[in-house]
Amino acid sequence: MSLTIEQVTEVLRTVIDPNTGKDLVSTRSARNVRVDGSNVSVEVELGYPGKSQFDLIRNLVTDAVRKLDAAANVSVAVSMKIVAHAVQRGVKLLPGVRNVIAVASGKGGVGKSTTAVNLALALAAEGARVGMLDADIYGPSLPMMLGISGRPESTDGQTMMPLQGHGLQANSIGFLIEQDNPMVWRGPMVTSALEQLLRQTNWSDLDYLIVDMPPGTGDIQLTLSQKVPVTGAVIVTTPQDIALLDARKGLKMFEKVGIPILGIVENMAVYCCPNCGHTEHIFGAGGAQKMSSEYSVDVLGSLPLNLSIREQADSGRPTVVAEPDGPIAEIYREVARKVAIKVADKARDMSNKFPSIVVQNT
Repeated sequence: MSLTIEQVTEVLRTVIDPNTGKDLVSTRSARNVRVDGSNVSVEVELGYPGKSQFDLIRNLVTDAVRKLDAAANVSVAVSMKIVAHAVQRGVKLLPGVRNVIAVASGKGGVGKSTTAVNLALALAAEGARVGMLDADIYGPSLPMMLGISGRPESTDGQTMMPLQGHGLQANSIGFLIEQDNPMVWRGPMVTSALEQLLRQTNWSDLDYLIVDMPPGTGDIQLTLSQKVPVTGAVIVTTPQDIALLDARKGLKMFEKVGIPILGIVENMAVYCCPNCGHTEHIFGAGGAQKMSSEYSVDVLGSLPLNLSIREQADSGRPTVVAEPDGPIAEIYREVARKVAIKVADKARDMSNKFPSIVVQNT
């Protein structure tokens, strides 16, 4: 049976990407369809990092084409391309960074930094180039969580190279001070330090820069929203009412400054006893879902209250690295894919497409 390009394209409309819930044709993921007799080749380009999904999508396309011709020789090449997406008006993109994602919480102690570092590692595991900035000037935790020590090097005396840990490019005020040295700084000094860390770090060709925000809605959050090109924010909370109260404030703050909320991550959602298997909602249940309904924001995932998550982060080998095939790492990867898909759905940044206009006297 000899197939046509039109027949193959039409059947590809029935192939739904299980991660986006959309077909491969309407999203322009399927491209360069070629047919030569019973030989069919299709290229699928994802707009999000999904290395672990390549085989699944390849099989879906192959099965769909073979419904037209069971003897077809189907070749499917799956790849991904991450592009820059729109940010706040009047704020230019950072050099070497396509998308900035802020991970925030209204209050401390909800596991925001642990979630942020595992999110960054999960995006990297799915094939993205990822950097991480520790924006908590008063309480930097990134050096410990990534198991990195040392000082950033500078080749020109003006900028610094990010340090490397588990495949991430990283920078933190913690790399520049002694571990037990307190940052007794007022607000203007803190925001100046944040801007320097962001703009004077030589980030290299990053698809995503994950910014681990300090808790609250103060100077650093305001600086980030006004001067840093943020593609979207992820809110981390626990189901506890007091945590949700503060998480709402963080969510409303980002809404007011025009930064899209990508979703909510519910941390410490349930405790499962390792000895007897009994489960208990220590911090309450359904809080993130209620917040999701109130503000029309998706819950990206729920993580358990588990001793290993804390131990692995403290040891410098977070869960996604320490147990990459474990069930908790899989939750982090699912959250990471959802975040990336939310970003991919946003309008592209076209600021670098417009020519510069130069006025000269002639």
